[in-house]
Amino acid sequence: MTARIKTGDMVKIISGNNSGTTGKVLRVLPAKDAALVEGIGLKERHVKPTRLNPKGGKKQIHVPVSLSKLALVVDEKIGKTSRVGYAKNADGKTVRLARKLNNREVK
Repeated sequence: MTARIKTGDMVKIISGNNSGTTGKVLRVLPAKDAALVEGIGLKERHVKPTRLNPKGGKKQIHVPVSLSKLALVVDEKIGKTSRVGYAKNADGKTVRLARKLNNREVK
């Protein structure tokens, strides 16, 4: 099944600890059925000392969020979310449609 959320989309978390927050999708991981969302799922990883980083320390990494917890934000001004469908337009090109907003095309 294809992921209906693409890299660069604005999404809203609909369940979990971060529910209600929005962010931009940095990367979609289809094998894990998850996505990396900017500012959400940040964890710290301990880094060993190396020649480039002699002190070592901590760095922040993104932890993937399941696609089932994400909803596409169609109207960013009001934060309106919608499910996504696909259809062919007049040119014969496949486009994404927002189901809640009378099948309006999603950019």
